[in-house]
Amino acid sequence: MTTTSTNQVHWCSNCLAMSTRPRIGFDERGRCNACQWKEKKETLDWASREKELEALLDKHRRSDGEFDVLVPVSGGKDGSYVSYNLKHKYGMNPLCVTVTPPLPLELGEINLRNFVESGYNHMSINVAHEAVRTLNRRGLVEMGFPYFGWLTAMQAAPVRLAARLGIGLIFYGEDGEVEYGGTTETDKNPIYDVPYMKKIYLEGGYEKIIEKSTDISASDLNFFRFPTDEELERTPIEITHWSYFENWDPYRNYLVAKEHCGLQEADGSNAGTFTNFAQNDQALYALHTYLMFLKFGFGRANQDASIEIRRGAMDRAQAVNLVRLYDGHYPEEYIETYLEYYQMTAEEFDAALDRWANTELFEKIDGRWQPLFTVV
Repeated sequence: MTTTSTNQVHWCSNCLAMSTRPRIGFDERGRCNACQWKEKKETLDWASREKELEALLDKHRRSDGEFDVLVPVSGGKDGSYVSYNLKHKYGMNPLCVTVTPPLPLELGEINLRNFVESGYNHMSINVAHEAVRTLNRRGLVEMGFPYFGWLTAMQAAPVRLAARLGIGLIFYGEDGEVEYGGTTETDKNPIYDVPYMKKIYLEGGYEKIIEKSTDISASDLNFFRFPTDEELERTPIEITHWSYFENWDPYRNYLVAKEHCGLQEADGSNAGTFTNFAQNDQALYALHTYLMFLKFGFGRANQDASIEIRRGAMDRAQAVNLVRLYDGHYPEEYIETYLEYYQMTAEEFDAALDRWANTELFEKIDGRWQPLFTVV
């Protein structure tokens, strides 16, 4: 792992995006590329982009009652928002698909059921339990990515299903690279492909984890493998994000999903942050954001606060206070669940976390990693 010393660390001058974030960049004002994109969005010709959207949808629209677009959903705000607009604003016939998370939370299951019952055709894909457990454990140990197997299935299975059903369009929610600070490859071209998914969303680990898992049967790996080039040539699939075509606002999405799709928020704030209306579907997300904190120095609260700053709902001083208060939460409430799921001892689990802790940014005190930096 590439390390970054504390004297090299800095934060965006506008939000709290950290210089350790992969693929991030800053301009001469010290503004990260997510904040630069926020400024650019204020001058974009969104009407023109909506025409691009309409042309894309018309290209794939079908009149025979068959599904014309596939939307990966969890029952959360973003997939619900995209599905609602595709069906009710643009008259598409979406097939909504969920790859069931390995450690689902009750609230997530309620929200998914509410979404389906609000009027959507939906399929749940339950990948082979032991296969995804094995792949998730390898992701944790070898990549510091605790649900890598599930994420791979979440990327690959919709493409495989679309190819089998002859659906030529897959719509995800936001382009996290562009919206939150990363590569800008897709800020002018909304369509991307399987190699891009492997490189960016699977962090180059597809070959390292999936293709080398020879101890898992080919049948159990089915939903983790993308269609072959030959299959995609027979059924070309365009993959895109809604955030290219409309100014993305997670809080607006939440309000729409709450009103029209039955979305419920958590009673209290989520683990490691001050918000309560996102990522309520699975227990492993808290571990994912904790490992993100250990590797890069920023966690879930930092991400949420930066979004709130960019949408004008919070000033930077408020955000700093919240991040200092919430970020880097050790998910104590789930540890026993994690040990049982990964089939690890506490010592093995701690060793996996220790392997990914950036020792240039953290020191271990009384069994817990503590930051050597202060968010400013």
